[in-house]
Amino acid sequence: MFIIPTYIRFALIAAGVLGGIALWIAFGFWYGFPFLLAGLILFAGYVFLGTVGPAAKAVQVQDFDRGEKLLNLTLKPNWLYSANRAFYYMMRGTIALSRKDLNAAEGWLKQADAIDVPTANEKAMLKLQLAQIEANRKNFPAAKKYLKAAKETNVKLPQIVEQINMLDNALKQSGQVKAAQRMGKQGHQMMSRGGKRRRPKGK
Repeated sequence: MFIIPTYIRFALIAAGVLGGIALWIAFGFWYGFPFLLAGLILFAGYVFLGTVGPAAKAVQVQDFDRGEKLLNLTLKPNWLYSANRAFYYMMRGTIALSRKDLNAAEGWLKQADAIDVPTANEKAMLKLQLAQIEANRKNFPAAKKYLKAAKETNVKLPQIVEQINMLDNALKQSGQVKAAQRMGKQGHQMMSRGGKRRRPKGK
């Protein structure tokens, strides 16, 4: 898919609108109309698609600072087409995760989760990221709930499937450790109670 770089889009919008108006004034409306129309179409694309495409390229190569700067150039996130709005929030969440800001990441990702994400890969990745946040907080029931939702997307992309399996194994191990710790604590309490028993007096 061809993506127009953000600053080139801005230059083309300015050239189309200003050039169209100049030609309209100098030679008449129909001379300037094609340029003006092209500029307006590019501007509409900017409003409803935002800078999600160029930002996604930066995030994919883990250039999170550039990705954030490009996302900041989006005019109004709420005006974006629903799929692009979901991707916008997901990338904001991914950037926050890269900076270990779990609260901000959760906020962005939950906004994306409230939108119908268009593909199984994105749905699974979104649920997986939310599961990882809850796992980092040691909120294992919530992490398992999100992980179950990720599995239910029936995602086929090997990289995502591998991450789901890794988190699944980690949560299972954490459950086993928690159960072992609970059993150990109970055993310790029983031993403590046993140790406090009075010895019978010798005759």
